[in-house]
Order: sequence, then structure tokens, then C-alpha cells
Amino acid sequence: MVTGVVREKSYSFALRIVKMYWHLTSAKREFLLAGQVLRSGTSIGANVEEANGAQSSKDFLSKITIAYKEARETHYWLRLLRDAGYLDEKSGDSILVDCEELLRLLGRIKITTRSRLKPQPPE
Repeated sequence: MVTGVVREKSYSFALRIVKMYWHLTSAKREFLLAGQVLRSGTSIGANVEEANGAQSSKDFLSKITIAYKEARETHYWLRLLRDAGYLDEKSGDSILVDCEELLRLLGRIKITTRSRLKPQPPE
């Protein structure tokens, strides 16, 4: 089961992504990249929630791995939006820091879960 910290951080991040999407589409008139980051950025939290309802440890690992991959994709789109000038440097850097924190947390959960799934040698 995913801790409340990861669930809350992924939810808060998704909410921030939704607000950024509205800004990009209304103020900047950017739709393509905004749609990409909206899909991947909100998918992180959705997959964390699915991991909480996993039917097995392998299912849990699968959902966490998907969340991690979505966070990697989101990181890419955020960098692209910032570097293309759709996000100012301060806002872009701030949301990238949040994304990197999620990547670290999800990466650690993946590693820990994977190590627990490995068969232990008999004593």
C-alpha cells in the first residue's frame, strides 16, 4: 500500500497540473503540449490510487512502475514547456522540483517492492 504522503503529493501535483493546463490553454493558447502534460501529469496520481487497490504485490509493482513512467514523461513535457517559453523559469522550475520529488519517491517504492518480490535463498 502507498503511504498517505505519496498519495497526497501525487494528488496535489495533479491539481497543480490541471491549473497549469487552464493557464496554458486560456492565456497562452497552447493546446497540444498542454494536453500532453495534462494526461501524463494526472495519470501519476491515478496510478498511485490504483496501486492502493492492487490485488497482489506484482500488481502493485506494475501500477507503481506505470506511475513512475508517467512522472518521467511529465518531467519531459514540463522541461519542454519551460524551455519553449510557455512557462516562466520560476514556475517551470518549481513544478519540475515537485515532479522530481515524485520521481524519487516512486523510484524508492519500486526498488523496495521489487526487492521484496525476489525469492529469498533458503537458509
